[in-house]
Amino acid sequence: MAERHQRCVILADRHHELTEGVRGLLETMFDTVVMVADEASLLESASRLEPTAVIADLSLARADNLGWLRQLRISCPKAKLIVLSVHDEPSVCARTIEAGADGFVLKRAIATDL
Repeated sequence: MAERHQRCVILADRHHELTEGVRGLLETMFDTVVMVADEASLLESASRLEPTAVIADLSLARADNLGWLRQLRISCPKAKLIVLSVHDEPSVCARTIEAGADGFVLKRAIATDL
């Protein structure tokens, strides 16, 4: 039986340029960095890999819906869930935290805050 003690992070965002930049940072902190570009791939990867952390764009789902975040919290209760967003309204941050996120990072501050 293989050990599952590797530190894995899933990075979910539709914008390939952003994920490539963030991946370089994350590769120094995690054994495995998995990049996905849609909600279905995120949920499937998370249930299969049992990641240490998930960093996902708030607008990953097409609808204004945080169901994917709630699902992640249930399927990966030990993972740290960080939401990225371009929206800096306090209400947006509050909604993501209420839905199960452990943190909220503005995309313009990724380099300093992530």
